[in-house]
Amino acid sequence: MRLCALALAMWPAVAGAQTIASAEFVEPTTRYDHGILGDAVEWGGLRFTADGTTYQITLPETHVFEDFEPRLWDLNSDGAPEMVVIETGMARGAALAVYGPEGKIAQTPYIGRTHRWLAPIGAADLDGDGAIEIAYIDRPHLAKTLRIWRFSDGALSHVVDVPGLTNHRIGEDNIAGGIRDCGQGPEMITANADWTRLIATTFVDGRAQTRDIGTHEGRTSFAAAMACDPS
Repeated sequence: MRLCALALAMWPAVAGAQTIASAEFVEPTTRYDHGILGDAVEWGGLRFTADGTTYQITLPETHVFEDFEPRLWDLNSDGAPEMVVIETGMARGAALAVYGPEGKIAQTPYIGRTHRWLAPIGAADLDGDGAIEIAYIDRPHLAKTLRIWRFSDGALSHVVDVPGLTNHRIGEDNIAGGIRDCGQGPEMITANADWTRLIATTFVDGRAQTRDIGTHEGRTSFAAAMACDPS
């Protein structure tokens, strides 16, 4: 079964290679009663502009975008971004999905249970092999596990997991941390499981390594870490 479709009755079909310039969620809905982001509203559609034309992807009633905003990340290093979103199957929980102008390109498995969510960290060539990896926290309030997936040839493949990390608390309207590069290569910045410390995680030679980079003192400490501020 196809999980999404272009709303062709409203928007013209995508023809040929297109470059996405902007994207936003539309069609607010309360059909999913999770409210993990601080309110009861999720999204039923993804609207984007490519080469001056506007298109919309509309989800079926069994799905929502359980997210803040689409991320425009260039995952295949061709100079044109893909759209990376949190797409939730209401009976199966969240998944990380990658969309292009013609629809869905790839997706991680759904977590497998309703009212279970994930929080993206970022995308980068974490290990220097030329392929882009995507990192997120699987169930930041429960499992607290960093998962890394590699995007290659239009598909996502699981690489490694790191337990004991998180980047979101129930009700927050933003996700903490991200990926930084302070001159020694990309690092994923999160909190530890009990939100007392900030943790930097690297992925090199097939191995993930973590190090403590200071006390967690709210979003200001995350901002300093992301700015490579040693203080």
